Amino acid sequence: MSSVYGDAYDRNGSSEDEVDGNDIAIDPLAEDRELKGQLLRKYSGYLGSLKQEFMKKRKKGKLPKEARQQLLDWWSKHYKWPYPSESQKLALAESTGLDQKQINNWFINQRKRHWKPSEDMQFVVMDAAHPHYYLDNVLGNPFAMDCTSSLL
Repeated sequence: MSSVYGDAYDRNGSSEDEVDGNDIAIDPLAEDRELKGQLLRKYSGYLGSLKQEFMKKRKKGKLPKEARQQLLDWWSKHYKWPYPSESQKLALAESTGLDQKQINNWFINQRKRHWKPSEDMQFVVMDAAHPHYYLDNVLGNPFAMDCTSSLL
């Protein structure tokens, strides 16, 4: 028989130690666990990168205050032509801690919401036959479109 802490007996009165060779207990979830383990071993790196991608997409909201201030500082210095070059975008991304997509989106939104090119600038942008005007006068002189002094 069994003691208080003794061997466990089943309904037939046989102990667990006396297992019949034909009576092997099969865990119905063992196959599922094994398959899950195989899939995790094979695809764990891919799943990790997918998880990171989903976390990025879920991350919405305002940019950090310091990063936004740096972008606004750049914006105010380059208001006449607020299109940062690729190297400027990289520098802004590095200094703000944002990724380049966030930098691009911020400038797109900022231009849509807060920038109206001057009438002179619209003609320069539309006039592809005279790109030297833009290169010489706008890039070389950020205040080239300011005609107030020439009108006096």
